[in-house]
Amino acid sequence: MDKELIRQAAAELYRQLPGNILDETMDILPEHVGTRMFDEPLVGFGGADDALFDEYKKVGVIGPWHMSPAEWLPQAKTVVSLFFPASLEVRQSNRRAKEKASDLWAYARIEGQAFIGSYMAALQGWFRELGVEACVPALDSRWLAVRAGVGIEGYPEIREDTYGSNWSERHAAYVCGLGTFGLSKGLITEKGMAGRFGSILIDAKLTPDLRPYSGIYDYCTRCGACIKRCPVAAIDLEHGKDHTVCGPFLALSRTLLAPRYGCGLCQTDVPCETRIP
Repeated sequence: MDKELIRQAAAELYRQLPGNILDETMDILPEHVGTRMFDEPLVGFGGADDALFDEYKKVGVIGPWHMSPAEWLPQAKTVVSLFFPASLEVRQSNRRAKEKASDLWAYARIEGQAFIGSYMAALQGWFRELGVEACVPALDSRWLAVRAGVGIEGYPEIREDTYGSNWSERHAAYVCGLGTFGLSKGLITEKGMAGRFGSILIDAKLTPDLRPYSGIYDYCTRCGACIKRCPVAAIDLEHGKDHTVCGPFLALSRTLLAPRYGCGLCQTDVPCETRIP
């Protein structure tokens, strides 16, 4: 078991697994049939015992409800993070959007996330066939989200302005060297921030990738482009994204884009859409 073998398997799964191409069975607009949602994923590796996972439990970072790799999988030794960049077609469509996400972006948010879920399940199966125990937190029954202080119980630190979950894909990707945060709270990778993440914990010991950064916002130039793109002024230079403003708009998008939802305007038509600016 080595990192190159895993990267090859990740690429092969991407090419072979169905669900990444929009088709007639998905109840979509006819003109979008045949559109590919995501490009081949980037893959990064981190140590399950990385001290940052302890930092994430601190109030003001994520919080004590964030589960460490060992809490998900006691014998976890390595975290594997994957970033699925949105395809050119998906990104172009959302660049033109001004007040709500494009239809293609909403498809990538819902049907695309379903594809990523099936992809991560297949990757977990691949590891297990090789005798490597694996856990995908996002597919685990213990995964919980908190929105506006609701959804995770038993932690007095949770307030009405708390948004998050007990496993953060972006924070795992940061540990694995894939990128740093931007003002909009997305993660800027070498392929930009327009896309989605997945991660898996395994009990095989692999050398962590070097993190070519030291600060959580190293790749963000604070250019303010995402501020101008936000339709509800949820982002500012001093505080970044305010989830108490963004969250209700995302909830409204369930009506605007029914039966789907999403936004992503701050991830497109910005310098960090497809690269490190």
